[in-house]
Amino acid sequence: MAGRSVRPSDSQPGRGPIPPSVTFTRRTSSGRYVNLSRESLDSEISGVEFAEYIVHIPPTPDNQPMDSLAIRGDPPISQRVEEQYVSSSLFTGGYNSVTRAHLMDKVIESEANHPQMAGAKGSSCAIQGCDGKVMSDERGEDILPCECDFKICRDCFVDSVKAGGAICPGCKEPYKNTEMPDDSAEPGQPLPLPSNSGMSKMERRLSLMKSANRSAIVRSQSGLMRSQTGADFDHNRWLFETKGTYGYGNAIWPKDGGFSEDKNDETGEPPELLNKPWRPLTRKLKIPAAVLSPYRLLIFIRMIILGLFLEWRISHPNEDARWLWLMSIICEIWFAFSWLLDQLPKFCPTNRATDLNVLKEKFETPSPANPTGKSDLPGIDIFVSTADPEKEPPLVTANTILSILAADYPVEKLSCYVSDDGGSLLTFEAMAEAASFANLWVPFCRKHDIEPRNPDSYFGLTKDPFKNKVRPDFVKDRRRVKREYDEFKVRINGLPDSIRRRSDAYNAREEIKAMKLRRQTAADELLEPLKVSKATWMADGTHWPGTWVVSAPEHSRGDHAGIIQVMLKPPSDDTLNGTIDSSPLDFTEVDIRLPLLVYVSREKRPGYDHNKKAGAMNALVRASAIMSNGPFILNLDCDHYIYNSQAIREGMCFMMDRGGDRICYVQFPQRFEGIDPSDRYANRNTVFFDVNMRALDGLQGPVYVGTGCLFRRTALYGFDPPRSKEHSGCCNCCFAKRKKTATIKTAPEEHRALRMGDDDDDEMNPSLFSKRFGNSNFLIDSIPVSEFQGRPLADHPAVKNGRPPGALAIPRELLDASTVAEAISVISCWYEDKTEWGNRVGWIYGSVTEDVVTGYRMHNRGWKSVYCVTKRDAFRGTAPINLTDRLHQVLRWATGSVEIFFSRNNALLASPKMKILQRIAYLNVGIYPFTSLFLIVYCFLPALSLFSGQFIVQSLNVTFLTYLLAITLTLCALAVLEIKWSGINLEEWWRNEQFWLIGGTSAHLAAVLQGLLKVIAGIEISFTLTSKSGGDDNDDEFADLYILKWSSLMIPPITIMMTNLIAIAVGVSRTIYSNIPQWSRLLGGVFFSFWVLAHLYPFAKGLMGRRGRTPTIVFVWSGLIAITISLLWVAISPPEGATGIGGSFQFP
Repeated sequence: MAGRSVRPSDSQPGRGPIPPSVTFTRRTSSGRYVNLSRESLDSEISGVEFAEYIVHIPPTPDNQPMDSLAIRGDPPISQRVEEQYVSSSLFTGGYNSVTRAHLMDKVIESEANHPQMAGAKGSSCAIQGCDGKVMSDERGEDILPCECDFKICRDCFVDSVKAGGAICPGCKEPYKNTEMPDDSAEPGQPLPLPSNSGMSKMERRLSLMKSANRSAIVRSQSGLMRSQTGADFDHNRWLFETKGTYGYGNAIWPKDGGFSEDKNDETGEPPELLNKPWRPLTRKLKIPAAVLSPYRLLIFIRMIILGLFLEWRISHPNEDARWLWLMSIICEIWFAFSWLLDQLPKFCPTNRATDLNVLKEKFETPSPANPTGKSDLPGIDIFVSTADPEKEPPLVTANTILSILAADYPVEKLSCYVSDDGGSLLTFEAMAEAASFANLWVPFCRKHDIEPRNPDSYFGLTKDPFKNKVRPDFVKDRRRVKREYDEFKVRINGLPDSIRRRSDAYNAREEIKAMKLRRQTAADELLEPLKVSKATWMADGTHWPGTWVVSAPEHSRGDHAGIIQVMLKPPSDDTLNGTIDSSPLDFTEVDIRLPLLVYVSREKRPGYDHNKKAGAMNALVRASAIMSNGPFILNLDCDHYIYNSQAIREGMCFMMDRGGDRICYVQFPQRFEGIDPSDRYANRNTVFFDVNMRALDGLQGPVYVGTGCLFRRTALYGFDPPRSKEHSGCCNCCFAKRKKTATIKTAPEEHRALRMGDDDDDEMNPSLFSKRFGNSNFLIDSIPVSEFQGRPLADHPAVKNGRPPGALAIPRELLDASTVAEAISVISCWYEDKTEWGNRVGWIYGSVTEDVVTGYRMHNRGWKSVYCVTKRDAFRGTAPINLTDRLHQVLRWATGSVEIFFSRNNALLASPKMKILQRIAYLNVGIYPFTSLFLIVYCFLPALSLFSGQFIVQSLNVTFLTYLLAITLTLCALAVLEIKWSGINLEEWWRNEQFWLIGGTSAHLAAVLQGLLKVIAGIEISFTLTSKSGGDDNDDEFADLYILKWSSLMIPPITIMMTNLIAIAVGVSRTIYSNIPQWSRLLGGVFFSFWVLAHLYPFAKGLMGRRGRTPTIVFVWSGLIAITISLLWVAISPPEGATGIGGSFQFP
């Protein structure tokens, strides 16, 4: 145990700018500089053998000594040791408990072999009697505080500084740089939070970025002007044209705050930078007019036909069966309304494309603004959520983590956070094993350009793995990595038994110790059986602070402390190539650095509503803001991995392009693996992802669907977009809001983009943000930093709210213990009390479909979203392919939609900032489950028609058949055109139509009933995770397809099928044996019955299972339903001459 405190900054707020001056200093023997006054200068120079002085000259356009790398020199030894200490410690804490850091000697049973991995150590300490290890840096080199290279561990170094007078035990000379007396704490003491005095860490980083910005502008401007004139820099001309003033630190700072003539653009570019041709990062691909124009025309034609048809149906009732006519006309009116809600948002489908070459040229190519060519791309924090290792196998999660660590994005800008909402040691050690295997897998992917970078998917490919591989050592490397991966899988699969055996051994030891101790104290008294808690033990022989296998107080699934473990510490800023001795493969030309990997398990306590997945995601938002503060967040489910290693870059093209500051998120389509070739239950959802989502992209943007989404952090924080517009509509007149004039110009520069339009103007003041974001000043200070980092590049006059080039090329801040302690405090169970988290900030609470609600809130504030369809699938995941799990999945989605309809997130209450067609799309999201009430009635109408001998119309005349034909043909034509512009095929469209009826008569109906129960009676709805385990047939890839577990959701479709089958038999028999056959009514009823049965065919096929494995309950229900319906029909319409039910009735 050890603690750290943050020393206050030496800066003094409120003081004016330091005037230009010449400062004289003397270098002492310890390497420090002492300021000298002019009076004492002569005496000092005469009193020493050697002296030097430094003249601080204010930087000018032709004198720019400070570049982006020199803004912050090499970190001192103490900070590097601190970061290594942090990355090797397990941090725990929470409500009413102190935050502690437990130094982990080992995280997993095997030895950590990567310098960034938790538990990695250097050489042995040279102090006699000490068995500690020397801390190593991110390159695997020992951190040695003295120039004599005496090897000393961290604890001995602290002792020598505190008690030994800061004298090196090796050379007996004083340490030149310790910084330990004010920055250390006694072991075992709780960790303090960062100090609030002085300049905060985030404020300092924002200042560094802006100072690097300005110097980069000056260098680029000076270089361009010199190259254009061929002469030395003209200071007078520069002062006149830029309104610059000389002085300490403000030589390039114009008085009006920017170079642009636009007063609203505070980060304009010098005109010299604008001479270069500007190239966009993205472009829209127009859908051919030969497809889009007929498509829009057909929509209008079908609307007219539906209107005429409904008018004719209403004016021509069936007098013989008015009840049948009334039910049918009500259902048909609703179907027409539902079709309009679904079809109107499809007027403006859009396709988009990105240019990765332009992205690389702008952000990763040496330029006058970025001479070193270091990546100027913003950071990204990737969230992976898991909750139950039994239903979400750790091997699947580990493969997802490996695909993230190997993504093609600057290593120092990438961070991965794993949320384990179950607090399981199994998930913890599986992540540690994945971090260890990444030492081999990630460099292998970079060396040979491997795709996909999920090892399980890569080694399972059926295509030739050697295609386009030219390196002669590829075969050898692949064979070695394949063997290592097989061993990795065995270790992951063996973790449950390994943890159990280890825990049993430690528990037995503890029990023996307790028995011995009691025997010594109790003498010969009669002893009761000893009860020792069955703890779960970590690899280093200590208690696991999370959930134990055998639940105990403060160690159960809903009651455990918050946990943070840095599995892979942040990488170095410079490229680190491998060596021959460091790896079994040749990585001498490959960067072996790994991104930051953090394990997070938020605190859970009884009596708190933890809000399921949404609460876990919000905890990650806060923890990541403290530790890495990436301005963009990518969230993935544990079974969705990165299939295209450049997918993040493609999403970043939209965020960094002109107008990208108004984009709240970039949604990628979901693609699935392991689905049967026929896609029996429409698991791929291609109609939704390739038709509906592309259509929404032409409006205000696609809806958020829960995974594969790249967020802007400030949009998640609940801020408004920089330039939002209001759209007129019918709802705005009824729900008009008072317009407010925001005092943007009076706000500080870094806070002008942080606006919340529906509140008072003074809410822009960050000092009041604690009411929204909680009491963490560190978190609040990180908000303007992430907003600035997320701005697009201001390389064109049309780019508003941009940042100049080179601002993000500065090195990162080192991790310290107080930073991680702050992260522990923001994931505690009490932190969200009396804040806006879950209400306006972060993922929104109160719905099982928190994803749709979260996206709706952003669109409602005026943000836009973008749909990014990549040539190679960006992400791939798994989906339940058996009938039962599929129905329960649809039930959860539909229940969330019903909750949305009955909440204040109903699109009818949307703000004027949402477009009218976007409102219609969101309205359809909340209304579509209610179609099941009319659909299930309409599915019974053919059977009722056959039973009664009547039909929904008086007779099948030419007018009715013409309308029916026109409606059917226009529907088919629209489907063909949608297939043309979306790229789906006809079979996928038909499968979607089939499952629309299957889900509408089962899951959607149940969702409506559950939603009404929640609204009326307040009965909460709970859902469990869908198990991702396979079937009992290990030889069949699609064994899950034939698994059938009985569910009450199956009763309505089975009833519909049996009713229609019996009705067809009854109708045919009655018509054949009747004196005056009514063939028209029979044909109408039989046609619609076959229409229903054709849609239910996949459901019937799923009930049959495979090789006669149909559950007995299916046959029992089928028989009971058939008998009940037959008796009901005989009672309603007995044969002629019958005196009662049964009477003299004989089946023909």
